[in-house]
Amino acid sequence: MASHKILVIDDSKVIRMRVRDMLPKGNFEVLEAKDGVEGLNLIRQEHPNLIMLDFLLPKMSGWEVFQHIQSDATLQSIPLVLMSGRKEEVTEKLQEPFEFFEFIEKPFENKELIDAIKSAMAKARLPRTGKIAAPAAAATAPAAAAAAGGGADAAEVKALKEQVARMQAEINALKKQTAQILAFIKQKLK
Repeated sequence: MASHKILVIDDSKVIRMRVRDMLPKGNFEVLEAKDGVEGLNLIRQEHPNLIMLDFLLPKMSGWEVFQHIQSDATLQSIPLVLMSGRKEEVTEKLQEPFEFFEFIEKPFENKELIDAIKSAMAKARLPRTGKIAAPAAAATAPAAAAAAGGGADAAEVKALKEQVARMQAEINALKKQTAQILAFIKQKLK
């Protein structure tokens, strides 16, 4: 019996099969959805342990599915890996760094997939201070908080310090990954 349900929402059967093949055998039940509507229905019915979501989908886009997930407190805690062949499609709507989900660019290799899943699981455990806002709303939020004044300042400073600490941890992890990649390339060039 599989201990974890992974939902792969992608209109490409090749990507869905590739993810299924890359996962360690016996540990996962892989559920598949070919469009956003089917994916959202499966999320609500099956309560998966992980969601892998393509950003461009028929019927309901990955962006719309993402917004549904973020607006439901019971779904926010599910680790999420967004997938796209073009990262700029995602960063157009969601600003980096991606705080509560992971992003993987297609096509990807086995190690990249496993690393993205591990990172998504770690990010899903982070405490949330609010909903993920769209870029336009995110830009106006600091001004609104400043206008509210007083007691919000200390909480805002604390939240910013926590965010800086998380970002520093991500930077350190990226530096480590870069060093590993360079070591791998040097090894292959010998």
